Amino acid sequence: MPEQRPPLEGDFAFLPERERHIAGYIEALPDGAVMDIKSLAKVLPLYGQAAVSSALKALSVAGHLRRARELNGEGDQVRWVTRTYWSRVAHDNEWWGTFLTAEATPVAAPVPVPASVPQQRTEEPEPESQSEPQPEPEAGEERRPSRAFMALARLGRADSRLALSAADCAELEQLAAEWFERGVGAEYLTGALTAGLPDAVGSPFGFVRRRLRDKLPPRMPAPTPRPASEVPLRRMMVECTECRTPGRPEAFRDGLCRPCRESAPGTGPAD
Repeated sequence: MPEQRPPLEGDFAFLPERERHIAGYIEALPDGAVMDIKSLAKVLPLYGQAAVSSALKALSVAGHLRRARELNGEGDQVRWVTRTYWSRVAHDNEWWGTFLTAEATPVAAPVPVPASVPQQRTEEPEPESQSEPQPEPEAGEERRPSRAFMALARLGRADSRLALSAADCAELEQLAAEWFERGVGAEYLTGALTAGLPDAVGSPFGFVRRRLRDKLPPRMPAPTPRPASEVPLRRMMVECTECRTPGRPEAFRDGLCRPCRESAPGTGPAD
């Protein structure tokens, strides 16, 4: 799981020996590894399927594990698959309930989840638009060259026939910036300016200025947002760790359905 502290030697010290041994094995598995009862029993010779099943139930009650059933595929090619969520750090029912509710919610309307959620992705910040005014540098501080300026400055390295001076780059900077505003990158700009060059270029400045104007790409229309009805759903249901019965996240406590909670040793009647 990302966004967790590094593993410690005593992470599972409070667990019984069997659960501690199985938890250590699961912790070392890579993301996406198979960890159903039969598969774990095959690679853990000390314990059979019944022992592994009991250990997974205990790890669920301890707050390390939850199971969910998810509809995978599109159209007619769909099937239910079971996903196991594992956390080295034990979490309470409220944390798991928030996380699993978010996982079962359509992408169009996400539910806020705790900071240490597995499979969480961080969006990269958008690059600053070159059309926005740049802050004036302080005394003695040089202004950072823009993407457009740097792309023009590198033309001479891509093809020596288009080598430009610093003054040339500064004068053509705004023309090149219009290309970036229309969604192209530096590699596209360089390719368009250097493609099909004549054997000799008398005036690199005039040649580049002409191409920047003549080959300016069109503005692409903004993509039309998909209707809410077309937003794909995760189509996920939480599973009881013991009997595999599916249901809504709020129907489970410690990863167990009501009948399995009531039958578990040392537990009282469910609320």
